[in-house]
Amino acid sequence: MKAGYAATLFGPEDLRYVPHDPGVLAPGMVRVEFGAAGICGSDMHYFRHARSGDFKMTSPLILGHEIAGTVAKINAETNLKVGQRVAVNPSRWCGRCPACKAGRENHCENIYFMGSASKTPHMQGGFATHFDAVPAQCVPIPDHVSFRAAALAEPLAVCLHAVKRGGDLKGRSMLVIGAGPIGLLTLLGAKAAGAGSVSVADLAAAPLALAARLGAQETFDLSADPEALKRKGAAHDLVFEASGSPQGLASAIGAAKKAGIVVQIGNQPSGDIPFPANQVMSKEIDLRGTFRFGSEFMDAVRLISEGKVPVEDLITAELPLSEAPRGLRLAFDRSRQVKVILTANI
Repeated sequence: MKAGYAATLFGPEDLRYVPHDPGVLAPGMVRVEFGAAGICGSDMHYFRHARSGDFKMTSPLILGHEIAGTVAKINAETNLKVGQRVAVNPSRWCGRCPACKAGRENHCENIYFMGSASKTPHMQGGFATHFDAVPAQCVPIPDHVSFRAAALAEPLAVCLHAVKRGGDLKGRSMLVIGAGPIGLLTLLGAKAAGAGSVSVADLAAAPLALAARLGAQETFDLSADPEALKRKGAAHDLVFEASGSPQGLASAIGAAKKAGIVVQIGNQPSGDIPFPANQVMSKEIDLRGTFRFGSEFMDAVRLISEGKVPVEDLITAELPLSEAPRGLRLAFDRSRQVKVILTANI
């Protein structure tokens, strides 16, 4: 096996592509050769601040959890084969704790989530030429599915879980706050789940144009018209907050009808934030959290494989893994980028 490398974060904006030896493959594990990976908002938070939400780095961290690749080595009892192409679920659930037994694996008490500083030692990610996983994390993909598309199964799973948290979509007016990758995939996930109409609001014109092409009924450019949602009023039965900003959450609560539902997907800044709590009280808003995903990862792979969710339409830039530091910086340019993908070095 050729010498390995990994995009490793050592501190704020200190991401280096450095030699990486994954070591001896442990029993019960498979080794995956990198195929493609998406740059996620949490990767960007780690890159800029060495933290994501309440998860703070205390040692070097290999980023990356939206990943796909090829099974390179096996040291486990499994039906997987060397050379098999797979989408990799970054969540490794224990299957034994009360949350897992209740079917809420995303709240597993012993979860291993790749590319995360939520535990110490940190759980290293998939921005590496080779990385290890348990067989259950590796979901085979058909030959016609690209690694680029398969890598986006993870963010699509996040959005499918959020849509499920919203409940029955039939006959409901829906709004997504934030037209980044998660907001756009929420739009696509809602439409795949049978939503008739979904509107999208954002501060950038380019992703809103893409939202319109992906089927948004109405778009609100809040940079050009900051009062657009206020003029629309409390008009939506269900609002998904996907911007990750206090202003976005406040807008979501304001845009929800009385007795409406707000699903918070975006990871808000750590610590206390301004919050229109009286609106939640007086309008009897049902504010719901959503965190990662469970079985929705399998659903995401299936929908992508069947061509029912055009995830590759979100990709606006592609760079080799060795240029991950440039890819992270590129991803911050929301005037031009929606989803930046890293691919295997040629």
